[in-house]
Amino acid sequence: MPVIPKNFTFPVRLDNSEFYFSHFIIAVFLSIYTCIFRFLMRISLIQDTIVWADKSANLEKTGLQIAALAGKTDLVVLPEMFSTGFCINELHLAETMSGITVQKLREWAFKYKMAITGSFIATENNKIYNRAFFVFPTGDIETADKRHLFSMGGEQNHFSSGNKRLLVNNLGFNICVLVCYDVRFPVWARNTNNKYDLLIYVANFPNSRIADWDVLLQARAIENQTYLCGLNRVGTDGAGIEYSGHSVLMDAKATPLLSFPENETSIQTAEIFIEPLQRYREKFAVWRDADSFEIK
Repeated sequence: MPVIPKNFTFPVRLDNSEFYFSHFIIAVFLSIYTCIFRFLMRISLIQDTIVWADKSANLEKTGLQIAALAGKTDLVVLPEMFSTGFCINELHLAETMSGITVQKLREWAFKYKMAITGSFIATENNKIYNRAFFVFPTGDIETADKRHLFSMGGEQNHFSSGNKRLLVNNLGFNICVLVCYDVRFPVWARNTNNKYDLLIYVANFPNSRIADWDVLLQARAIENQTYLCGLNRVGTDGAGIEYSGHSVLMDAKATPLLSFPENETSIQTAEIFIEPLQRYREKFAVWRDADSFEIK
């Protein structure tokens, strides 16, 4: 990324032509710099195993991975319940917003000047939530709770459902973060009037249904005309459920920008740009013909 050298100075004596030409060159440079770099974002996906119910081990490992990405990325995407695994019966693992998981996330984001997103087990007002988070490089944090609880796995027996989507703006991109099972419910993700430019699903999506995951992610990208990131874990959890990954970053036509090997830990980074997405939306404006609706 181009920068103006610290020792750059203007000539002290300039005639009018030199003065105006110098300012013209600077104006052109800044215009090009803004157009190219203002709406570019580097995204890093961490597809990895999660140590079952071991918060300390997971936070230590994630901290090392994030430190290695310092200066190389703008946004790091972690799996659903990245610090514990999908431990829906281990309620003692739930934390408040002042707990160690949020403390570490804010510390990493501020120290390494990057945003971080994922989910963790949260408790608030005597309720338990599968809470999606987005931590900004300033250390500020926005959250929203998983809307659709996986009833066939008993998630609803211990967790409470959320009632809003996590929508944030980072580096000129409007971003929506949803959690795992939410991917099966297209109305919840509907991108009315292009409210977001990047849709992120963080997940513990089992290998037994991984073909569903692949197709659902493509559908969500195409129907919402958005960049889409799906981040899934690998390995076997404490309940014996196997996960094969299939994490992906794709454009609005579901063309992969990043794809991950099955059953392997992998960390990959790619750049996305806002301008090509805006051109596509204007050229093929499906969103203008969308139905209006209300979620109750």
